[in-house]
Amino acid sequence: MRIDISQQVILPLLGAACVLVIWSIVSVSVAPDLPSPGRTWRESQRYVLEPFFKDGEMNQGIGRLAFYSLVRVGKGFALALAIGTPIGFLLGLSRRFHQSFDPIVQFMRPISPLAWLPLGLVIFQKSEPAAIFTIALCAMWPTVINTAVGVRSISPDYLNVGRVLKLSRFKTLTRIVIPATLPYVFTGYRLSLGLAWLVIVAAEMLTGTPGVGGFLWQEYNSLVYSHIILSVITIGAIGFVLDRLMGLVEARVRID
Repeated sequence: MRIDISQQVILPLLGAACVLVIWSIVSVSVAPDLPSPGRTWRESQRYVLEPFFKDGEMNQGIGRLAFYSLVRVGKGFALALAIGTPIGFLLGLSRRFHQSFDPIVQFMRPISPLAWLPLGLVIFQKSEPAAIFTIALCAMWPTVINTAVGVRSISPDYLNVGRVLKLSRFKTLTRIVIPATLPYVFTGYRLSLGLAWLVIVAAEMLTGTPGVGGFLWQEYNSLVYSHIILSVITIGAIGFVLDRLMGLVEARVRID
């Protein structure tokens, strides 16, 4: 029990303390323009202690800005799953579909969100739908690939049982294929969520829309470096929480 407490609480706190010490040393000796931890807190505490205040479109509490970003991520992530999951099943189930569209998937998968966002702006003429379009297009590929791999990894014995029981295609899909593939699918969902959070920060920085990314870019242009650090910490903290939550769901699916 004591070992578990040490590993889960004390060691992470020691790691955080080391980061703060290194940060302080760098701000004093290497990069004088970099705010120290103390200065960062003094200049940013209102955004943390009053997380939902609003004095203007971009001058808002960090909680309100994070909420804007999370709403966009939620919409783009849901769209990515709605498109990516069926494509993944089709790639895994149909050899012809795989031969026809797998090259397209592999071609589009490595394209940067910085390339898709301008195209989204051309198509939709507004930053909000363009950001959601970019999130969905960039975040769907882990779901597509993991779902397809999961379908192809199903033991032939399971499918043979379905044939012996004379199950219809629909029942084979719902009773054999989907349950056997779920662990792979949720691993893809977890990776897709992480990508969606990465993409929204870049999208907000480029479009200047209210959110953590837009706030970060505004404060960079205003040379308020402590707020840049606040934004970076917020991005990392939210990404960490999202990953842990999806990890719990993934672990539950694997156990079931």
